[in-house]
Amino acid sequence: MIYATSDLHGCSISTLESLLRKAQFSDEDFLYILGDVIDRGEHSTELLLWLTQQPNMQLILGNHEGFLLSCQFLFQDVSEDAVAELNAAQLKKMQHWQRSGGDVTMKGISRLRKQDPDLYDGIIDYLQEAPLYEELTVGGKAFILVHGGLDHFSPHKSMEDYDPHDLLWARPTPEETYYTDKYTIIGHTPVQFLNPDAPDRALKTDTWMCIDTGAACGRTPMLLRLDDMAEFYLT
Repeated sequence: MIYATSDLHGCSISTLESLLRKAQFSDEDFLYILGDVIDRGEHSTELLLWLTQQPNMQLILGNHEGFLLSCQFLFQDVSEDAVAELNAAQLKKMQHWQRSGGDVTMKGISRLRKQDPDLYDGIIDYLQEAPLYEELTVGGKAFILVHGGLDHFSPHKSMEDYDPHDLLWARPTPEETYYTDKYTIIGHTPVQFLNPDAPDRALKTDTWMCIDTGAACGRTPMLLRLDDMAEFYLT
């Protein structure tokens, strides 16, 4: 069975494991996480490190992982004066990440690099190798898995034609349509902002589905099984 979840945002590993147990997820199954494992939640670094060790799970890059990769300079100098020495462009990147809940990850990754440089290097390698999207067929149905969506969408575009920013930062409205011959699964925008009447449940349209149920806002993530489109929730 193939599953997807999104925007875990530093939730506890035990929360994710409870969700997987509810779906009877096994070693023979596979899980795609549609980005934003880190930031806001206190377990960000722990969850990311755990994910790198799971052979049947794959992270698809989210904009928050993009923040980390663009701010690697923060972890290269252990001097306490490092922030004061940042140039304007670096400072802007750091502040953008901080405003987006990155402080907890900055501190966790900084500690990890000091304690175990090899584990730090492994995390960076893992993120650098994470894909921006996946296209797959499950049960005869074609899917696109991507973090934000398909900004500047055209039915004539192939996935390779999209700029990374279009995939990481798109925020479609429920009225927007994507490909009709493949169903797109996204995260990034908490469902509560797309459908306030059902803030804890996935939003389904004819051509795409958002499965970000607001872990960034203190809610719990959900799990989608692509084989039969079954949805699993803890609450």
